Amino acid sequence: MQKITEIKELKLMANTIRKDIVKMLEEAKSGHSAGSIGMADIFTALYFNIMKHNPENIKWKERDILILSHGHVCPVRYAAMARAGYFPVEELKTLRKLGTRLQGHPHNLDLPGIENTAGPLGQGISVAAGMAYATKMDKKENKVFCLMGDGEINEGQPWEAFMFAAKHKLDNLIVLIDRNYIQIDGNTEDIMPLNPLDKKFEAFNFEVIELNGNNMEELISGFEKAKEVKGKPVVIIANTVPGKDVSFMEGKSGWHGRVPNSEEKEKALKELNEIEKKIKEGE
Repeated sequence: MQKITEIKELKLMANTIRKDIVKMLEEAKSGHSAGSIGMADIFTALYFNIMKHNPENIKWKERDILILSHGHVCPVRYAAMARAGYFPVEELKTLRKLGTRLQGHPHNLDLPGIENTAGPLGQGISVAAGMAYATKMDKKENKVFCLMGDGEINEGQPWEAFMFAAKHKLDNLIVLIDRNYIQIDGNTEDIMPLNPLDKKFEAFNFEVIELNGNNMEELISGFEKAKEVKGKPVVIIANTVPGKDVSFMEGKSGWHGRVPNSEEKEKALKELNEIEKKIKEGE
């Protein structure tokens, strides 16, 4: 697909994806709002600038692989995929409905372009590390991107996979941690403190890049830097605001697994339309 290089256009796409998510979740009456909306900039950067992929040739052998570990934020992936041309945008309205291809957690046998079935947290990095290892064995240049929530790295399995990745010097593996500090029971630092997260990954022999996951310029620069690292895997700690740009959702753990009602949907869309106007005006 054609790469978007203008930061302004990428910001507009991220805003469109946020609006898609709000509409999808209100229509579905269930799902996860805050994390999905908070990751719109990340998915925009990946699908429209960073990754090698082709919606018209989904099994293209040169494609980069995207593994979504915390599958409950799949509304943002579905919206990005639809806008990238994988399936009609109108299909987003079928999220979580009976017979849909857009399950509440991604199912790779239902929707072409989904590389892994997600649900149980903590498992995505094991899938990604295995794929990155196999890719290296085949002497291919494909990158494997693994997106994870910060809450799921409370579990032990991810750290086993991180050790595996470091041992095998999987420099084709780029892990991104959505560092939004929320999980279903509250703030991550109250539930099971993760900080200093950067030092933990350095101790596991990862190259660490920390950035603002809601800043498009930083994301593009960070991903490009990550792609150039040799001899070790990379982790991007992306600090994000859950519910970004929707005032009544921003930073609130209560919106982790809650969806907007019709009135809240209209309020959110009004705010996002105002942001779109400001982006277009260059503010």
